[in-house]
Amino acid sequence: MKQSEFLNVVMPFKDKLYRLAKRLLVSREEAEDATQEILMKLWSKNEDFEKYKSVEAFAMTMTKNFCLDRLKSKQAGNLKLVHSNYGNDDASLQKQVEAKDSVNWVGKIMEELPEQQRMILQLRDVEEYDFDEIGELLNMKPTAIRVTLSRARKTVREKLMQKHSYGIG
Repeated sequence: MKQSEFLNVVMPFKDKLYRLAKRLLVSREEAEDATQEILMKLWSKNEDFEKYKSVEAFAMTMTKNFCLDRLKSKQAGNLKLVHSNYGNDDASLQKQVEAKDSVNWVGKIMEELPEQQRMILQLRDVEEYDFDEIGELLNMKPTAIRVTLSRARKTVREKLMQKHSYGIG
C-alpha cells in the first residue's frame, strides 16, 4: 500500500484515535504520543488491511489496548474524562460556568464507573459509535452493550441528581 492510500484510509479517523487516547491517558502529550505510536503500528501492518472488515475498528481496538497497557505499566488506577466540547456564545457567563461545572462532574462520575461502563459510555455518547461498532471493538453483543450503557447512564444521572439535589424543594 502506498503512502497516499494509507493516508486516505487512516486520516479520516485519526482524531477519533487521539480523543480515545486522551480520554484514557488524560495527558495531551501522552495521547499525542499514543496516537503517533498507533499510526506507526498501522503503517507497519498496512499490507494486512484487507484482512480486516473495518480498519477503523481495528485501530480503535489497538488504541484502547495500547492505552490500557500504558496505564497498567504506570500502575495508574484513575482514568479521567476531560470533556470540553461545550460551547455557546449566547450563554451568559454564569451559564457557561455552570455548564463547565456539570461537564466536570460528569467526568468525575465517569471516573468512578467500572471500566466496561466507562468505555461503552465514551464510545456511544461521546464518540457516537453505533452498537454494532462497539460490539466489534469490545467483543460484546448489542444487548449486553445496551444493558451496560443503561446502567452507566443511570449511575451518572443518579449521582448528578445527588450532587445538584435536583427535584428537591
